[in-house]
Amino acid sequence: MRRTAAAALAAALLLPLAACANDAASTSHNGAAPAGATVAGGPKVKIMVGGLDKVIYLPAMLTQRLGYFAEAGVNVELMSEPAGVNATTALLAGDVQGAVGFYDHTIDLQAKGKSVESVVQFSQAPGEVEVVSAKQADAIKSGADFKGKKLGVTSIGSSTDFLTKYLAVKNGVSVSEFSPIAVGAGQTFIAAMQQGSIDAGMTTDPTVANILAKNLGTVLYDMRTPDGSKAALGGLYPSSSLYMNTDWVNANKDTVQKLANAFVKTLGWMNTHTPEEIAAKMPADYAQGGADQYAAAIKATLPMFTTDGVMPADGPKTVLAVLGAFHPDVKGKESTIDLSKTFTTEFVSKAPKG
Repeated sequence: MRRTAAAALAAALLLPLAACANDAASTSHNGAAPAGATVAGGPKVKIMVGGLDKVIYLPAMLTQRLGYFAEAGVNVELMSEPAGVNATTALLAGDVQGAVGFYDHTIDLQAKGKSVESVVQFSQAPGEVEVVSAKQADAIKSGADFKGKKLGVTSIGSSTDFLTKYLAVKNGVSVSEFSPIAVGAGQTFIAAMQQGSIDAGMTTDPTVANILAKNLGTVLYDMRTPDGSKAALGGLYPSSSLYMNTDWVNANKDTVQKLANAFVKTLGWMNTHTPEEIAAKMPADYAQGGADQYAAAIKATLPMFTTDGVMPADGPKTVLAVLGAFHPDVKGKESTIDLSKTFTTEFVSKAPKG
């Protein structure tokens, strides 16, 4: 009963912050991933990922496929939920020890009195793309044209919803002047665009690659690169990360160090291998549009990733500024948020490089 109560409390805490940019993949990868190599006597860690087949969360499965968890001496069970909010709910309820999702959860949860921190920062940009339907290409040229439009997001209160609202407000459009439409992930997003249910929407690869390949839409804001993040959001916007409860981190530092060692090695490996070589290591069914398109999607998204797992210096300030623009739990409370408690570099700084 205690676990049920904890899960209910976690879900209630997360209602306003629904998803970790959970918009790129289908729901076909729910549940646990195939087990990787194991280490006799090694610590066991469950990690919930907000969509294992999303390119923005690629380091999670890639680390397992490369055998780096076992090499670091830790037994990791990867679990997948298409909605990133479920990953965070599972973390708060104690069902898993780690979550792979957007860093912005750590800020929102601190505002709610919860201490969660990013221990390995995978990315320095959101990896998100605002895609305009081909039917609306002449009508939507910037966020200033969002007024009166139907804009697709994963779910109301998701990170895609946050970023969409920020882009609107930044361009002089009130959040009440457009209609955010929850269209889910992957194929449901594509179907909504094809059917005209949305005029534009925010998603990630490989969905972006599929839309462009089918000529269903064009890119309006590309936040898959550091430069794209700076142009759209005013700075680097750290997103995908491994985050954990601070109390658990402090009580299990040796295990957390092993996880950091594995992930940092993966990030370094990604930096020295081609998109084609990375794609070849991933499960074949992740290539939704074929091997070539999947490699192209990885290539387009690859610049978002850090090479060492370190939080970009000014990234947290950008995330706080975006959330503070309209998020009810953060707006007006920015001065009470201690950003230094939302992430740590203790473990990645000790992780072997190369």
